[in-house]
Amino acid sequence: MAKTPMQKRRILYVMQMLTEQTDEEHPISTAQIIKNLNLMGIEAERKSIYDDIETLQTFGLDILSRRSEPKGYYLASRDFELPELRLLVDAVQSSKFITEKKSNSLIGKIEKLAGSHYAKELHNQVVVANRIKTMNESIYYNVDKIQSAITSNIKIRFKYCEWTLDKELKPKKDGAFYTVSPWLLNWDDENYYLIAYSEDNEQIRHYRVDKMMNITLTKETRDGKESFAKIDVPSFSKRTFGMFAGEEKQLTIIFSNKLIGVVIDRFGKDVRLSRHDADSFAATVKVNISAQFYGWLAALGDGAKITEPKAEADNFIQFVKKITEFYIT
Repeated sequence: MAKTPMQKRRILYVMQMLTEQTDEEHPISTAQIIKNLNLMGIEAERKSIYDDIETLQTFGLDILSRRSEPKGYYLASRDFELPELRLLVDAVQSSKFITEKKSNSLIGKIEKLAGSHYAKELHNQVVVANRIKTMNESIYYNVDKIQSAITSNIKIRFKYCEWTLDKELKPKKDGAFYTVSPWLLNWDDENYYLIAYSEDNEQIRHYRVDKMMNITLTKETRDGKESFAKIDVPSFSKRTFGMFAGEEKQLTIIFSNKLIGVVIDRFGKDVRLSRHDADSFAATVKVNISAQFYGWLAALGDGAKITEPKAEADNFIQFVKKITEFYIT
């Protein structure tokens, strides 16, 4: 007898059951598979199920048979292990640039990769509400357009926005369009940044992707290849604080020994270190001088001190004095 369209799809439904409903602790019996298929209007016998499972095993699915109770077949391995899925869920939850709505959608998709039983375990750890999240739902499309422009080696146009006291994003420069050559997307301090070459001032500039609106791709070829080639991309985030641009300087900073972890977290394991005395060490680092860098340094209190060059130590002193005067007056 000729197979009906539903009969032809039987093996796909068997694969779906094994993928979504089973793991080592929750196998599915041949009888249950047949019952589920019957509910879909598909007739099946034990031999046909055995044949389907053998075909799926030959195809590459790691399907095993459990002999102890509860007996049945289960999918023994998946593309992602449960600890890997937990990492993905944690990353989505903690990412400020992903909206709450999109976070819940992505986590739902990740849960499906675990199977229904482990999905419940993953879902129990999900807490997205009330986290600080971007409100710009278009960020995903922005990233896609920027990547397309980078791949196509063309410039983009967009409006760049800033927050107002009314908690609204308002275009800067009276709504004028920015035209830049996009070169790199960088995820720093939980935000996505575009690193691009601006022909207006012939400099590499940074733009928060969630503050970019009305992005369009032009037909103009990108500029700034030589300028971007000079950037040491791996160390870019190490010397840039909060993605705020500033003049790059090499500094020698004396740190308390207890801050070694802070220094390595910030500058990486390749940072140049030397012992200063029994309680401190010297680090030679390259940083982009900015108020954000000074703020980071100030937060370390008496645990850090710029020693070279002296001019930068003096600049930091003036920065702190200015803030002090602001509070006194």
